[in-house]
Amino acid sequence: MLPAFLSPELGLIFWQLVIFLLVLFLLGKFAWKPILLALKEREDNIEGALRMADQAKIEMQQLKAGNEKLLTEARLERDRMMQEATQMANQHREAEKARATAEANTIIQQAREAIQQEKNAALAEVKNTAAKLSLDIAERILRRELADPAAQTQLVDSYLKDVKLN
Repeated sequence: MLPAFLSPELGLIFWQLVIFLLVLFLLGKFAWKPILLALKEREDNIEGALRMADQAKIEMQQLKAGNEKLLTEARLERDRMMQEATQMANQHREAEKARATAEANTIIQQAREAIQQEKNAALAEVKNTAAKLSLDIAERILRRELADPAAQTQLVDSYLKDVKLN
């Protein structure tokens, strides 16, 4: 058997059981429900936060994909604009080159015409000068030849020999 100080009495066990049940009831009614509700609310908050984090992650992926798409479109637009600008610059350069060539051809043609006019004028002047000189020379020769009557007769005879009658 157990010594007397170690064995509890039946009344003590009863009251301990009643107090335990009363404390259990009071804790269940006033403490555990709010604690369990707080734990449930915390668990719901954590689940909501995780769902929101997943949603935010999905939205970030969608935004990233959208940004990549916009960036790709912007690059394509930039490349298109660069090609258009290059094409326009080439067209402008070709037009300016054609205009400069046409202008140069016009200037060359005008220069050729001016040269031809100057050449014609110079030839006319040379012809006029040659004609004057020829007349002067002929006049001097005729004066000298015609100064002598015998030379005049001889000149007329030589002209008559050159002329053939039909």
